[in-house]
Amino acid sequence: MILVTYKKALLRFAPIETFSAGVELLGTEVKALRSKLGSLDGARVVVRGGEAFIVGMTIPPYQAANTPKDYDPERPRRLLLAKKEINLLAAEEAKKGLTIVPLEVYSNGRLVKARIAIVRGKGKADRREDLKKRDASREISRELKRSR
Repeated sequence: MILVTYKKALLRFAPIETFSAGVELLGTEVKALRSKLGSLDGARVVVRGGEAFIVGMTIPPYQAANTPKDYDPERPRRLLLAKKEINLLAAEEAKKGLTIVPLEVYSNGRLVKARIAIVRGKGKADRREDLKKRDASREISRELKRSR
């Protein structure tokens, strides 16, 4: 079940390769995500010291009254990946023009996972082209529905 998505990711970026990674969260953060609270807007993945972190992901407190005083909704959250995958992400992050973004956070049974992707930023012309294709496919599907 998808808990949170980065809706504009596919509009802004062209995905090259995707990964699935576990996310290290607090119990109240899991409850907040299962309540559909949280945002991935502007989030990205960084690799530091042999570990991968999601930076910029916001998870508000589940119950504000019961939240610890030092709780930071935008703290970096560690991703649980294999060593090979972390090394691959670090190498790709070092390349010019590539970045790593989380596409969605979802639950897999009891586990909370993130689908992350190595992406290349799209230019303005590419974005316009994608919007035109999407509009054209919508028009085609509308016409097919009308003709039935």
